[in-house]
Amino acid sequence: MGKVTGFLEIDRREQKYQPASDRIRHFREFTLPLPDAEVTNQAARCMDCGIPFCHGPNGCPVHNQIPDWNDLVYRDEWEEAARNLHTTNNFPEFTGRVCPAPCEEACTLNLEDMPVTIKTVEQAIADKAWKKGWIKPEPAAVKTGKKVAIVGSGPAGLAAAQQLARAGHDVHVFEREPKAGGLLRYGIPDFKMEKHHIDRRVKQMEAEGVTFHYNENIGIVRPFQELLDTHDAVLLAGGSEAPRDPKLPGQEMEGVHFAMPYLVQSNRREGDEPVNEIPILAGGKHVVVVGGGDTASDCVGTAFRQGALSVTQLDIRAVPPMKEDKLAVWPYWPTKFRTSSSQAEGAEREFACATLGIEGRNGRVTGVKCARVDQKRQPIPGTEFVLRADLVFLAIGFAHAAHPGLIEQSGAALDKRGNVEADDLAYATSVPKLFAAGDMRRGQSLVVWAIREGRQAAHAIDKELMGATTLPR
Repeated sequence: MGKVTGFLEIDRREQKYQPASDRIRHFREFTLPLPDAEVTNQAARCMDCGIPFCHGPNGCPVHNQIPDWNDLVYRDEWEEAARNLHTTNNFPEFTGRVCPAPCEEACTLNLEDMPVTIKTVEQAIADKAWKKGWIKPEPAAVKTGKKVAIVGSGPAGLAAAQQLARAGHDVHVFEREPKAGGLLRYGIPDFKMEKHHIDRRVKQMEAEGVTFHYNENIGIVRPFQELLDTHDAVLLAGGSEAPRDPKLPGQEMEGVHFAMPYLVQSNRREGDEPVNEIPILAGGKHVVVVGGGDTASDCVGTAFRQGALSVTQLDIRAVPPMKEDKLAVWPYWPTKFRTSSSQAEGAEREFACATLGIEGRNGRVTGVKCARVDQKRQPIPGTEFVLRADLVFLAIGFAHAAHPGLIEQSGAALDKRGNVEADDLAYATSVPKLFAAGDMRRGQSLVVWAIREGRQAAHAIDKELMGATTLPR
């Protein structure tokens, strides 16, 4: 694949960022793309490694044919590379921006800490395909007469909708918000992915026959049974929205919020949508973010852009090793010290730190009480300390899909975690004609996993409706 000796001759080169002092002044994407010639060089580094773990189950959930399109880019066959990439991934410009790239951790060259810059090449292919006009609507030549409803327009819902429309079905997407995208639009900040990427995909899908219904909170403004009665199949793709609640003492104080309402507000402002709730703004405040994941990191970056005086991130986990033991964990995703672009903008990070409670005055937060923890993550007596805080965000993940309304009315069985129960083969729930995919089925996960589940659910639904399918899994 690529240049046979490329991995020996060419060094790994990643995209650069705008300096932190510049990028915190705006919400736009700040990644500086590599020139085409350098992308070609990076693609040339893809070696003939025999077993390409990068696109196996540990590397790429959608099974992108990474060695193939690296080779095509190396040979300057960009349009064919884009065609190949789209055979497995409906939205590579999304994953090229927000995926944590488990493919690179699984790359054979990662044994020497120099993996191929797969994510960079993927984004470059997708961006060039849009720029050159290679991405066009692909409406079905023959209509099946079947009507499918999809609840939720996040990555799972969008991927399923596009696949089913191309199979000839009449697809209707019901979205609670005024615009499509789910947490791609309302959860992920613009500095990680600007929303025009979603808008042009929606236009493409509309041209393929997908009908979007906005401000449709199924189970609240429209009864769920109406969808089931008027469609041949219904797919639940509403995501995982119920936050994990630590129930901290003092959590009810003013200035303490779950992460998602804060991020949604910020994204609404950037998208020129009305914000009808009490504003949550970090300008001129000392901010504490509880949690060590991607959502917590998004809160950090958003707070800096709003003018926070300081941002401290609390992580109950011990400081991970700077480098993993390759022979013990490769090609799996390793636990090691990582610094996100938002953390690099000036966040203080506290590891092995338990959050004991919220302190305040007159009902308003003034600090977060913490303690160091032992190896079992239990607080160590005598290590308590208080961090100054004017604003606290709880970002410790999501427990399961939200139950009120849609799920309760559907009557679908739930698994032990509270998600809609369905396997990853048929994607069928306990209710006839009803399917589930994405985070609503598997629990909180990555965008790339949601795309995979949406595609596979489309395969299952088409097969159920027609008796056979040509859609890939």
